[in-house]
Amino acid sequence: MQTVLTKGESFLDRVLILFVTAGYAGFSRLAPGTVGSLVGLLLYLPLASSPALVPPLAAVAMFFLGVFASSHVANIWRVKDPQAIVIDEIVGMWIALLWLPFEMVYFAGAFLAFRLFDIFKPFPARQAEGLPAGWGIMVDDVVAGVYANLAIHGLVYLRWFFTS
Repeated sequence: MQTVLTKGESFLDRVLILFVTAGYAGFSRLAPGTVGSLVGLLLYLPLASSPALVPPLAAVAMFFLGVFASSHVANIWRVKDPQAIVIDEIVGMWIALLWLPFEMVYFAGAFLAFRLFDIFKPFPARQAEGLPAGWGIMVDDVVAGVYANLAIHGLVYLRWFFTS
């Protein structure tokens, strides 16, 4: 397991470690991916009431920052996809939550659906893990987020259909 800081890390290294581990939440001994997803949900709440284009633009920006930062940190730690890196779960959760009605039932459903898709990694999520460096770390969670988003939007539509 990685340590929070090791001798010889630069200030940039330390900032990137802080970023990709979501303030060290990724070092949770109990289910770091789930903890990272919960952090993602909590960080998304202020975005949920923003204009419609802000959340996807924020997710895209975080994705590219995550690719860079997770590549750098994985290289420092010499591990292909360290468990402590949870920026991928944060971005995946943001994608899972995009344009959902601001209701707890949908947000909870998106959280559960994202965790299931992230764990089971349906095609092409598992294949995306083979991408180089930070791309492999980030893209599989993007796929899980898209699947979760589509699943919950389907439930939103069904609820609307049956209650209208």
